[in-house]
Amino acid sequence: MRRGFSRKPLNPRQLAARLPEGVDIQGALAALLTHYAGRGVELVRVGEAYAFRTAGDLAHLMREEVEETRKLSRAGIETLAIIAYHQPVTRAEIEDIRGVSVNKGTLDQLIELEWVRLGRRRLTPGRPVTYVVTETFLDQFGLETARDLPDLKEMRAAGLLESRLPPVVTVKSHETEALDPDSVAQDED
Repeated sequence: MRRGFSRKPLNPRQLAARLPEGVDIQGALAALLTHYAGRGVELVRVGEAYAFRTAGDLAHLMREEVEETRKLSRAGIETLAIIAYHQPVTRAEIEDIRGVSVNKGTLDQLIELEWVRLGRRRLTPGRPVTYVVTETFLDQFGLETARDLPDLKEMRAAGLLESRLPPVVTVKSHETEALDPDSVAQDED
């Protein structure tokens, strides 16, 4: 008998289709989560789906080497980050946040990688489509939900962001002109 294998996480509906009728899927998943907790292989939740994955402390032993044929451009990385942190987000909102227009190829590449998918249309004039991250994205980065993305403090602690803040620009309360930081220091003396 050939056993089933799936590299992608399966949701409860997909699991039910593979099991005998009448099986309590939620009960079985709860039992498996408990049984495999703390072992070398763990059942993890990825969005609304589940998958067996190597435990984090052993992952370095089971790493699959895959040759990367293309890297995500800076625009792709920025667009992906905006979608992940602001989802559901429209193309116009992405452009507003980035300050430049988004190339259709960038969004197409993210969709092709299955990291981004089309979301619901907004109930605003023109009914623009929104973009959201996928379970493939969550699985790739070891996240249960998009809420598990690191916040600003965690990214600084990991050394991903410069911890120094840019120089402060002060504005006089009755004027609209920004002051030079050197002149602010002189005014305070």
